[in-house]
Amino acid sequence: MRAVAPLAALVLAGCAAPAPPGPPAPHGTVVIPAGELGDDCAVIAAVTRDHYRFNTTDNLPPPIRFEGDYAPACDWSRHGLAFEPHDPARSGDPRERMRWVSFSRPSYDGRGAVIETGIMHGPLAGMGYECRVYSGFNGWTVGECRNTWVS
Repeated sequence: MRAVAPLAALVLAGCAAPAPPGPPAPHGTVVIPAGELGDDCAVIAAVTRDHYRFNTTDNLPPPIRFEGDYAPACDWSRHGLAFEPHDPARSGDPRERMRWVSFSRPSYDGRGAVIETGIMHGPLAGMGYECRVYSGFNGWTVGECRNTWVS
């Protein structure tokens, strides 16, 4: 009977081992793990990837800003992004100070999340959106975005 207990423990330990990693994602694909419900950073990353199509090579994002006192501490590199914070007092060309992408705090429900976002390309050249983001097996993905303002 004493030999059975260690054998059972060994068998159970083998069952609890993590699964080997799957094949790597295609080059340039950013995979946001599923199960991050309530992860503001993953929701924002999904909007930047799926709606704005930002990346770190040929479509770099403008500086990022957040609405009100909302300021999530995100590791953007984890999501394949590189943001610099928006600084409205930055010296240099005033038109550059008007370039930004903004996000409000996402609100979560049983279907995923809704987040408001906006982008300014320069003075009087921008648009705002409300985006529905879904959580699924492939992580967070944008379902649809509707215009909320135009400048």
